[in-house]
Amino acid sequence: MDETPGLSEQYRKASPWPLFIALGVPISEIGLVFDVLPIAVGGLLLFCGCVAGMLQEAGYINTPWRALGAMAVLLFGLGGAILYVNPQVGADMTMRAYAVLASGAVIIAGVIAGTLLVPKRQRPA
Repeated sequence: MDETPGLSEQYRKASPWPLFIALGVPISEIGLVFDVLPIAVGGLLLFCGCVAGMLQEAGYINTPWRALGAMAVLLFGLGGAILYVNPQVGADMTMRAYAVLASGAVIIAGVIAGTLLVPKRQRPA
């Protein structure tokens, strides 16, 4: 990994991932507040996809598919836990649970498609 990536010694390469990671969860919450399920799911997809992209850009992983699969499993667990606890709390959290479960399902579909259809690339030296 180059210590000073970018155009020259004086400029560092900026990563777009932190901005989108910071926007993913609030976008999801806005979708939940206004009862718009696609926006809630899209915010969670943005968050998870950007975390996987950041991990790949930092060199921790070669491809994002396993990281996305792990996040999908965590989303399924969280969605199931929310559905389990929903009758025991005062507020109705059914839409939140469905948004989390739908996000996990979309990510799993993306992981399967990405693993099967995206060609393997070698990391640059």
